[in-house]
Amino acid sequence: MMLIIRMIAGVLLVISSSQALADGGLMTKASRYSVQETIDRFEAAIKSKAAAGWVIFSRIDHAAAARDAGLEMRPRTVIVFGNPKAGTPQMTKSATLAIDLPMKALVWQDDQNKVWLTYNSSQYSAAEIYPRHGLAVPDEAAKMLENFLADVSNRSTQ
Repeated sequence: MMLIIRMIAGVLLVISSSQALADGGLMTKASRYSVQETIDRFEAAIKSKAAAGWVIFSRIDHAAAARDAGLEMRPRTVIVFGNPKAGTPQMTKSATLAIDLPMKALVWQDDQNKVWLTYNSSQYSAAEIYPRHGLAVPDEAAKMLENFLADVSNRSTQ
């Protein structure tokens, strides 16, 4: 009986977690590639937009940090990216925006070895992130970011 209760609780946790992700402004896409190839493809997609000001700032390998601490974790790599041409003017208006920018994407592997790419949606950024710093995002700018994120994420995962 206890096993059945635990299984039901686990299913409910998974369901509530996936709804929380959807409600929290996260976009998560399945990747048909390995973790490393998804990372490489994502970074290449961003770098292909360098003429428009897009750059990769950093990569954080949480699984490597866990190994260094004597712990185990499935692959979890955060790619920090952005566009200083777009972000800098906004950060000069509100210094605290720098806590949320540059943007980040997470490439991760689940317990079934499926690879995923997760990032904040442009709608979430426009409705939550920028307003918390007293800034507004024009609809046109949000749409441009949405198109950019769809393009680079699709090129990374499909």
